[in-house]
Amino acid sequence: MVTLAEVAQHAGVSASTVSYVLSGKRSISATTRQRVERSIRELGYHPNAGARALASSRSNIIALMVPLRTDMYVPVMMEIAIAVATTARTHGYDVLLLTGEEGPDAVRRVAGSGLADGMILMDVELDDERLPLLRESAQPAVLIGLPADTAGLTCVDLDFKATGALCVEHLAGLGHRDVAVIGEAPAVYERHTGFAERTLDGLRSRARETGLRLLHRPCEGGYDATAVTVARILDERPDTTGFVVQNEAAVEPLLALLRQQGRAVPEDVSVVAVCPEQVAVQASVRLTSVSLPAQEMGRHAVEQLVAKLDGRGGDEVVLLPPALTARASSGPAPLR
Repeated sequence: MVTLAEVAQHAGVSASTVSYVLSGKRSISATTRQRVERSIRELGYHPNAGARALASSRSNIIALMVPLRTDMYVPVMMEIAIAVATTARTHGYDVLLLTGEEGPDAVRRVAGSGLADGMILMDVELDDERLPLLRESAQPAVLIGLPADTAGLTCVDLDFKATGALCVEHLAGLGHRDVAVIGEAPAVYERHTGFAERTLDGLRSRARETGLRLLHRPCEGGYDATAVTVARILDERPDTTGFVVQNEAAVEPLLALLRQQGRAVPEDVSVVAVCPEQVAVQASVRLTSVSLPAQEMGRHAVEQLVAKLDGRGGDEVVLLPPALTARASSGPAPLR
């Protein structure tokens, strides 16, 4: 391995000058900096991470807490995680990925060990048990998600309440009056996961305002569970002409079930999804949808955290506005 002393000898400067170029702690002339940087590139020098952390009291690591639960759509979680990692890299940070369901213990472990300079937390619940520890800790943190009480916290998320309202507005504008919501798995609502609860709040609020009748049913996803859920919905509300789906695993089974029952989409039934763009455009019927801005959420979270680490950021809530894209799965309500 190339040492710092070898870089200094190659560049014709002192070891301390190389150290200052790397740390940025002192002003170095542009000519000298360029000479040192050229030597670093030519020799392939990589600073020792442990020594750099001891010298700067920084690990240059961000801890990303993303519990990988079986009732969540993992590809979206991973897309956000990748966006966090790539954005962090542009700011000189690596990412420590914590995927266990440790709750407060994970926050306590990271905050007390110096493993990371800051934390980004995902899968946020309305009354998340990690938040009291987070508020007590001096370590900078950002949530990708929105709890019930955001005081003293920095959060970024899609505005899921506005998302739910937008889905209702679209279907109501097409003349639909009976709409069913195929939601996430029951456990997601039992945990009071923020995105699911807020979407439902937006759906119900705007349905009341528009006079639209709304029925919500959680669903495990997959063909069998979706079949049971759809049968239950149509038994309770046989006049249902619109579906809002917030469950990626239920999208294709729903479309298949409607075909089997002879219900044409969108002539007989309209379907609107809250899902990643890729799921919407690759479905057997191109879905009208509100896409999940996973990359944007990950990028915003890192930028907020880096601002905090640099002493520039305060506590704030960033809600990304939803956008609905109309495609082949939604149309005017059928005449009765």
